[in-house]
Amino acid sequence: MQNLAGEWVRASTETVSNAASAAAKNMRRISASRSRMRPAHNVYPISSFTWLLLQEAPKDVARSRTMVDFMRWALTDGQQFAAQLGYAPLPKEVVALELEALKKVRQ
Repeated sequence: MQNLAGEWVRASTETVSNAASAAAKNMRRISASRSRMRPAHNVYPISSFTWLLLQEAPKDVARSRTMVDFMRWALTDGQQFAAQLGYAPLPKEVVALELEALKKVRQ
């Protein structure tokens, strides 16, 4: 597929991770829609994130703590399993944005 930089690229964990990295530079929230994409080298143009919504002020704080702990693991130590499960590992700038967002969840 041809990306916005005019390069022809194949979908791979590398080119999808590169797309996430390129998108992260232009966003305040996590959103990898094509409108957020800018021409960048070696990026797959139709990539997106998997979404998970957490309440900032949940009623069940214990359940919230469990979810935040799981997400923190998935964003850090769990990234080592992404490629073997068919997911592109998240670039460090996206992980940083997500870890910062997790701090807003009461637990």
